[in-house]
Amino acid sequence: MAKALNLIPASTFPPFSCPTRPKRKFSIRATTESSETPVSSASVQTKPEPSSPPLTFTPPPNFKPPEPKRFGVRPDKVFDILGASLALLFRLGTGVFVSGYSFSFVSKDDIPADQYALDFNDSKVKETSKIGPRPQKPIEIYEFEGCPFCRKVREIVAVLDLDVLFYPCPKNGPNFRRKVAEMGGKQQFPYMVDPNTGVSMYESDDIIKYLVGKYGDGNVPIALSLGLLTTLTAGLAMIGRSGKGSSYSPSRLPPKPLVVWAYEGSPFCKIVREVLVELELPHIYRSCARGSPKRQILFDKTGRFQAPYLEDPNTGVEMFESAEIAEYLKATYAL
Repeated sequence: MAKALNLIPASTFPPFSCPTRPKRKFSIRATTESSETPVSSASVQTKPEPSSPPLTFTPPPNFKPPEPKRFGVRPDKVFDILGASLALLFRLGTGVFVSGYSFSFVSKDDIPADQYALDFNDSKVKETSKIGPRPQKPIEIYEFEGCPFCRKVREIVAVLDLDVLFYPCPKNGPNFRRKVAEMGGKQQFPYMVDPNTGVSMYESDDIIKYLVGKYGDGNVPIALSLGLLTTLTAGLAMIGRSGKGSSYSPSRLPPKPLVVWAYEGSPFCKIVREVLVELELPHIYRSCARGSPKRQILFDKTGRFQAPYLEDPNTGVEMFESAEIAEYLKATYAL
């Protein structure tokens, strides 16, 4: 049975600076633990300096959120979705299911109408999972979409059903690459900070072991424990998207992180993530792979479950549909 899940309101997440503001000064306190890769317990504090008023954002003119279409692919996005789907083949579906996932077919009458369940012919699919302790504050991860090592960490985020505050670090990005170098001493990705324990670290395999030990059952999934083979297949998983989500596109940094309900194994979610990374837009990632209790939470909120789902606290926009979300992000934040 899945444990109760406590979501953290977006308003509780730490603010971040706009690229137009003066450079902030970081004060770092670190200790080192014994491991193959140095692991530090870091506390990062920023001292604000005088700056210009924060930017304001509004939806594009005449914008209206689209009607969600279940399992629908917009005709001009068919090849994008097919390319993104290659990852499922190379990674054998890792990132699609939460740890301990199981399912059974039951009668439609066995599940009330106000509970989320996948319809299958004349039956419904009852899904369960086993999740570990929940962090009080979201894990913070600095990474980018086109990196195989980062993909491995995003997959374990889906398996453990964690909420993460992602700071995208595309190539030539002006904000968070520099911040990682200031915190950890080098620009290497992924880089994780756990504000619940003060632990921060580089190295994807070390991050995976830490997360399963702290927020899982301690066991690394087989698909993420094969060393070089795991990394090679994670790299092959990106072939269909030709480096999308790797390089920076000039953008305006919003005052609040966006909120995205998504999961690593979905090709539709990948299309949106690519744009978020290219525009260097920090976002709270509500991971909701199959078996996630958060599917019911989104169902209660919107009357349906469908991923990705975007909440933008900077404009008030909330919307489904990956192609339209990507267009909205570019229209609102790209320069």
